[in-house]
Amino acid sequence: MKSIYILIVLSPLIGSIITGLFGKKIGRVLSHRIAVLGVTISCLLSLYVLKVIIVDQMPAQNLTLYTWLGVGDLSIQIGFLVDKLTALMMCVVTFVSLMVHIYTIGYMHDDKGYQRFFSYISLFTFSMLMLVMSNNFLQLFFGWEAVGLVSYLLIGFWFEKDSAIFANMKAFLVNRVGDFGFLLGIAAIYTYCGSLDYDVVFSDPMIERLASTKINVWGTTEWTVITMVSIMLFVGAMGKSAQIPLHVWLPDSMEGPTPISALIHAATMVTAGIFMVARTSALFEMSDVALNFVIVIGALTAFLMGLIGIVQNDIKRVVAYSTLSQLGYMTVALGVSAYTAGIFHLMTHAFFKALLFLGAGSVIIAMHHDQDMRNMGGLKKYMPITYWTSLIGSLALIGFPFTSGFFSKDAIIHAVHLSKLEFAPFAYILVTAGVFITAFYTFRMFFMVFHGEERMDQHTKEHLKEPSWVVTMPLILLAIPSLVIGGLTVENILFGEYLKDVIHVMNPDHQVMSMMTAEFHGLLKFVWHGLWQPPFILSMCGVGLAWFIYIKKPSIAETCTKICSPIYKVLDKKYGFDEFNDVVFASGGRKLGGFLWKIGDVKLIDGLVVNGSAKLFAWLSEIIRKMQTGFLYHYAFVMILGLLGLLAWILIKLGIV
Repeated sequence: MKSIYILIVLSPLIGSIITGLFGKKIGRVLSHRIAVLGVTISCLLSLYVLKVIIVDQMPAQNLTLYTWLGVGDLSIQIGFLVDKLTALMMCVVTFVSLMVHIYTIGYMHDDKGYQRFFSYISLFTFSMLMLVMSNNFLQLFFGWEAVGLVSYLLIGFWFEKDSAIFANMKAFLVNRVGDFGFLLGIAAIYTYCGSLDYDVVFSDPMIERLASTKINVWGTTEWTVITMVSIMLFVGAMGKSAQIPLHVWLPDSMEGPTPISALIHAATMVTAGIFMVARTSALFEMSDVALNFVIVIGALTAFLMGLIGIVQNDIKRVVAYSTLSQLGYMTVALGVSAYTAGIFHLMTHAFFKALLFLGAGSVIIAMHHDQDMRNMGGLKKYMPITYWTSLIGSLALIGFPFTSGFFSKDAIIHAVHLSKLEFAPFAYILVTAGVFITAFYTFRMFFMVFHGEERMDQHTKEHLKEPSWVVTMPLILLAIPSLVIGGLTVENILFGEYLKDVIHVMNPDHQVMSMMTAEFHGLLKFVWHGLWQPPFILSMCGVGLAWFIYIKKPSIAETCTKICSPIYKVLDKKYGFDEFNDVVFASGGRKLGGFLWKIGDVKLIDGLVVNGSAKLFAWLSEIIRKMQTGFLYHYAFVMILGLLGLLAWILIKLGIV
């Protein structure tokens, strides 16, 4: 199996290298064929690994490929940990990536950076596979930083646009904040565990040691090391998975081409933080402080980011804020120890969110790259495939019965309701209210784009049509799992023993998944029970209100905007996070840099050290120069003085004087 794992990882990398270095020589067609072939091989082999794990009951494999670094007692190795969680993530990442690769052939057809884009997205896939397959924290960090680097390249792919350069720099800097905390957490793990290997760190003796060792925080408060480490690791997850307040980069990532928006938001970068917390659940389980922190951050993100989605008019930004909100749901699930529910929602969300992004891209192609929903309307009759697939994605997003999102989102909300952690009731209110908000902004987008009055200009209207098959085929292939994958896997993954050997919840107060499993009596009863719960009722109210406002009485939207002008402005300004960051960090950083330049560079270094030393030696030179008179008797006199001084020193040393 080792050779298969290596091939899974290296196939996209080889495709990326060939396409990136030789794309101009081999041409567009061969470039995309090589890139697609690499990801196809990786996807098929990942599905084979999943089959071997499920059907053949292959146990988890921890393989070491080679030792990368050895210094004293520190040995850093490159290897793979392939268990049920890894296999699931490999399949999700490679399948969605394959759909994006195929879609890109149509979407980026006329772009001059065609080969470069394929090289980047293949490299993105390789980086994410290295992340999810790692068996130690350093390799995890390599994949972590690699997806960050490639996202920087892809968000700023159209580097001629100032907004794209600003967006990719913003993403890079915000993620550096999260990654600093993540790196501190990894350093603390090595300090107290003496190893970065998962097997060592997650062993019972090491967990007990981390949980029993206490340190002073801010000089007055004592925390266990495991609490400190868990919070530091989660700060990294806040950056990668865009949780408040490190969420600001993700909406601006829409400056990149639509295919990469789908790849970042659905299956790669933003899911890395969720995966990492689930992988390190053994640490988080030993700290209620860390879990409560995760719950609060996730709940605020789920609720507040959903509200912003209501006022967005850019079709891609609506879907982007939807991603932020759904990541909040996954984070809340992790916080209440429902790691299985969080991973399950990660999986279902990957399919329907990729579908929604690619559907939005299909609309953008038809609209000649106009992304403003106020210029759309009535596209149903022009784009039937995009319409029906987008409807499936929208229904899955709001958790409509029997769609994939229904099973995963309902499970999260119920898990929060059952949790005994201190901030779980607070989170339950926000995530339940978030269901109504999600349904409202999702179908606001759907109705504005596909129904109602046609608001596009005449030229656009005359050329409206469904894009080519390379665009529509991925939509159909993603719509299928968006519709059925939840129902097919809920009993095995969510309520079964699929992740039993991967995630261990030992604390009796955290057994929300065990309680939910005991209540599960089959798929149909699960759906029937959900039909009478607040989430389903609220989602239907959200859909109904969106229909009434944007189809039946469109004038209500403008009236509400005027009446609720202060609230609208707050949401339109995104709660002022960007302005705060610009004033405090960006502008403040420039002012601090200017101050340090004036004091440090100009006055201290240039003025005192460089120019000051030059002036000092000039002054000394001036004095010494005057001693060089050129008269022989002056030199003879100085020599006599020197000789007398030497004789006096010798006499003193000998004790004669």
